[in-house]
Amino acid sequence: MSVLHRLKAPKALQIHAADNVAVLLEPARAGDRLAVGDVEIVLRAPVPAGHKTAMRFIAAGETVVKYGAAIGLATADIEPGDHVHSHNLRTALDGVEQYAFAKPPASPLRDINAGTFMGYRRADGRVGTRNEVWVIPTVGCVAKTAERIAAHANRNLNGRADGVHAFTHPFGCSQLGDDLSDTRRILAALGRHPNAGGVVFVGLGCESNQLDKLIAAAGVEPKRLRAVRSQQVGDEVEAGIEAVEELLEICASDRREECSAAELVIGVKCGGSDGFSGLTANPAVGRVTDRVTAAGAAAILTEIPEIFGAEKPLLARCADRSVFDAFVGVVNDFKSYFIDHNQPIYENPSPGNIEGGITTLEEKSLGAAQKAGTGAIVTDVIRYGSSAANKGLTLLEAPGNDAVSSTALTAAGATVILFTTGRGTPLGFPAPTIKISSNSALATQKPRWIDFNAGAVLDGESADAVADALWRQVLDVASGAPSRNEENDERSIAIWKRGVTL
Repeated sequence: MSVLHRLKAPKALQIHAADNVAVLLEPARAGDRLAVGDVEIVLRAPVPAGHKTAMRFIAAGETVVKYGAAIGLATADIEPGDHVHSHNLRTALDGVEQYAFAKPPASPLRDINAGTFMGYRRADGRVGTRNEVWVIPTVGCVAKTAERIAAHANRNLNGRADGVHAFTHPFGCSQLGDDLSDTRRILAALGRHPNAGGVVFVGLGCESNQLDKLIAAAGVEPKRLRAVRSQQVGDEVEAGIEAVEELLEICASDRREECSAAELVIGVKCGGSDGFSGLTANPAVGRVTDRVTAAGAAAILTEIPEIFGAEKPLLARCADRSVFDAFVGVVNDFKSYFIDHNQPIYENPSPGNIEGGITTLEEKSLGAAQKAGTGAIVTDVIRYGSSAANKGLTLLEAPGNDAVSSTALTAAGATVILFTTGRGTPLGFPAPTIKISSNSALATQKPRWIDFNAGAVLDGESADAVADALWRQVLDVASGAPSRNEENDERSIAIWKRGVTL
């Protein structure tokens, strides 16, 4: 699924020839006449920017089509020029589905040389985009301890690393089963991340997430690992500072070197989407996904609930039957997760999404799926807390929540995250998080949040030119240029809680 190669700037846009709705590119009033291709529409009601209007009569119960695919059913007769939104459109999603495997066509992508970046090559062969020391508490009880250690170390950094950061959380004790396992797996995966030139695990002593088990799960190169056992030392902060100092001396000898773009791992994410996200920012990221996978690099897609309604085009790109079956398993397991908790699977979009023009989950998902590109082959499917091991496009099990899914992307090995947004958010994560706005107004209003303006597509820039510029920025950030979240010291993690707390 892809949008037009070049978007001009009339007042409204029909994305796909099969669509029976058009998207308003600027606010319009009742009585305004809009030319959409060969069709002239007279608006029967005000329509905000990013929202939809009907291009022809749509009968109650008929499918509403956007991106060339169904986004729901009309709940009333809709006349040409009517505003199409929550008052007359509903989702058609309901329960788990059966899917038929078909051998995927050959990828249209050609092998390319996508350039180079300056990265840190690690002993295990992976390449980091940062050389930082990460301070990770085993349990929320020592979260403040970890923060104090990192704050002191940053005041005495003296250029020996790119920074010292504490990644705190409220978990690690009073957890059972999968919740405890998930906490340990996420923290262990962060500990061995290639952007961490060193890691200090700070334990308490009596927690469920025992320090020795976490260290064993992480498998960090011994010389780059330190541990603080708070109940066994006189001053846990002093012990932590000493541990960080030892790691900083090691990091001081690390140097960036020229690396192929094929050694990047990008995570793709959207948050605070609007009606333009699927037209501008997500397709721009999708072109980057196609580019990196064609170059032999890895891209990771997640937010499983925001695939509901858009999974079939992605399933058609699975490399083989085993990947297909794993993909179906993750999607239907997630739907069952909603159903088991007596929740509808379509309880999405968010209030901000709806205000921005997105009406149904199908519409949101079809726009979000643009981040996966058009030709990248799905080569692997991994569960929450696992690390991506394959080149190509990997599907990662995680919810749509921005903090939880972006933490999971980082834990899976993403060394740069491309985060699209139509509404804006200051959030950032352990990996550099490039914020990409879907519209120029957001980029203008929030320059301290936004790294890149994909809204230029609506202003007349070609989609190819915008994607090229975004790719150059990705390489620059991978080579050390700070992203906005790093400049604002916006770095956090969140862990998915699914079970019982004691």
